Order: sequence, then C-alpha cells, then structure tokens
Amino acid sequence: FIGAEAFPLQPSICKEDRSLTTHEDLFEQVAKEAKTKAMFNMVVDVFIKRDIRRRGHVEFIYAALKKMPEFGVERDLNIYNKLLDVFPKEVFVPRNFIQRMFNHYPRQQECGVQVLEQMENYGIMPNIETKVLLVQIFGEKSHPIRKYQRIMYWFPKFKHLNPYPVPQQLPKDPVDLARFSLTRIANDLDAKVTVYQLPHVDITANGEEITLPHIVGIQSPSQMELLAKHNPRRPVFVEGPFPLWLRKTCVYYYILRAEPAPPNEKVEEPFDPERCLYYPLQLDLDLDLDLGDEENFDVEDLDEGPVFAMCMTSQGDQATLNHWISGLQQSNPILGQVPTLFRLDTPVRELQASDDMEPGCACRNENQREESQPEEQPENRMEEELTRGQSMKQ
Repeated sequence: FIGAEAFPLQPSICKEDRSLTTHEDLFEQVAKEAKTKAMFNMVVDVFIKRDIRRRGHVEFIYAALKKMPEFGVERDLNIYNKLLDVFPKEVFVPRNFIQRMFNHYPRQQECGVQVLEQMENYGIMPNIETKVLLVQIFGEKSHPIRKYQRIMYWFPKFKHLNPYPVPQQLPKDPVDLARFSLTRIANDLDAKVTVYQLPHVDITANGEEITLPHIVGIQSPSQMELLAKHNPRRPVFVEGPFPLWLRKTCVYYYILRAEPAPPNEKVEEPFDPERCLYYPLQLDLDLDLDLGDEENFDVEDLDEGPVFAMCMTSQGDQATLNHWISGLQQSNPILGQVPTLFRLDTPVRELQASDDMEPGCACRNENQREESQPEEQPENRMEEELTRGQSMKQ
C-alpha cells in the first residue's frame, strides 16, 4: 500500500473504535475516580479534538446520552447543547427540495431527535442556543427543528399545570421529608403536623445503644371530630405500611382508621347551607323529567370507613406505633377507651430510593414468606400449563 506510512490510520477509523462499547469505555476510563460534570465535559472535549471530521459522532452521542444519568448531568441544558455541538456543521443541511423530501441524512436526524426526546423526558426546555445549533446542523426544514418547535409549543402550556408540584430536590432530612409527604397526602389545609419523636440514640441501663426512629403524624380538626364521635365499643385499626412515591424516593405511611358503621348506627347530619356559599353541598331543584330521563342513577357507593390520623416512621413495628397512639391520646382522649388493633404487613426499616424499583411495589417480610404457600412442584406446573393450553385452544 503506497503512502501507508505517510497517512497512518487514525484510531477513530478502526472498526473497533466505531462500536458503541468503545465510546462507553472512553467514559469509564476518564471517570475512574469520580463521575462529575467536569469529567463528562472532558470526555466530550477529547472526542471533539481527536478528529476534525468527527467520525463516529452518532455512536458517541448515543453513548453519551446513556451515560448522562451516571454523571448527574441529565438535567443540564448546557450539556445537551454541547452534545449537539458534536455534530459537524452545515454538512447535513438539504440543498434542494428533493433532499428535503427524501429525509436527508436520516440517521443523523434521528440522533438529533433522540437528544431532544431525552430533554423532553427530563423536562428540560431548549433555549435559543439549541435552535441555532439545530439550524446550523440540519437546516430550518428538518425533523429535529420540528421536534424543537413542538417542545417549545407544549412545554410552556404544561409547565405550571400541576397544582401540587414535587420539587426536583427532595429534603434530605427524614423528618422534613415525612412532613412534606404527609402534607401532600392530607386533603385538608387545616391539618396539623406533629413530630412525636425525633431520631436519636438512647443508652439503656445495660449500656447498650438503641437507635430510636422518627415519628411524624398529621391530623385535621375534622378527623378529630370524627374520632370524638366514634363508638368506644367498636375498635380502631392501625394499618400499613402503604407506599408513596415522590419521584425516585419511596416512603411509607400508616393510618388509624375504623370499620364502616353498621346501617342502623349511621346518622345523616343535615348540611349547613352557610358552610360554603360558593359551592353548595346540597341542591334542591324541582325539575320536570322527560320520558327518556332516569330518576335513579346506578352509582356504586363503597364505604371504606373513616381515617382518623396518619403517620410516618422509619421503623414500623408495633412498639413504635404504640408511641404514636400514645401521642395521639393527648389530643384525642377517647383513644384511652377504644381498643386499638394492629394490622401490619412489612416493618419498613428505612426509606427506599431506587431507579429499578417500580412505583407501588412493597417488600415482603419474613413472616409473610413463612406464611405463604410452598412452591409448586414442576410436575404440577406442567399439568397446569397443559390444561391452560388446551383451554385456550378450545
């Protein structure tokens, strides 16, 4: 081969360097000590300066998008603009209507759309720099520009649509996090949050150190009124834990509730007409019914019983919840006369924050595993699958 010594092959032209694994290894090699924003920028700069023609830029951008959550830059707009700057400029711009009609450089346009889609998934709104880069790379009539226009149209409409937004950074203190979670669950602005116990370390008489968990509860005046009218002969129940997901953090709460009252004990109190002047709770309208109108509506009314209070704790055993009930008894004296029963599932020891765990999943404790049914034999499973297959065929 003539001129091989004068024009050596660069590493970016090799087949191995074009693969996605090589670019991921580049991120791992540079960020051996710490995965930070500075290290991520360093990797991007190394790739830009390595080859003036930016060979393999599509594979590199895909690998960078995959590695962004590990470096903690998945919500940084400057990083997304820097990834768009990796594309060669004025190379993929269509020159005539035929190139524009046949989707000029579709692989590069799909990569640009993927960058914008990841920005959309993390709620990052593009800026004018993003538009300038897209116009320089793909032109004004391209799929990434259309994606940019759709994001800029819909994002301002949905930005403040949620009346109860969750902050991006949740409180690190478990007491503050429990206070925020309980306030979010409670459907009453007059509900009062009470800290019954702060997390601390206690030393027993034998010299042993015991870590006591935090106990934070919430109760509204209407719940206190319902609990004061509760029949002392009927027990109340402490149930839980129930999961609550705040972004990627899962917390658990417990409730104090009662069974629905029997029909003979229900007393319907009349509505106060002056309780709410803007939204009346009861309307007596004498309207004439047509032949096609139905007088009765088929509505399924399910009574689950009243909820008197809620709490959050990092250690949901019966002793800890007894401390919560004792604190509630100071403001609700009727709890001293009402029997309290515990219906507890898994005693959660600590908060869980996981990316892989799906929302709504709760762990099972050892007692539930022991009480669960034994695993079926392989023969029984085969018989069930055969029976199921025959029924499907029929």
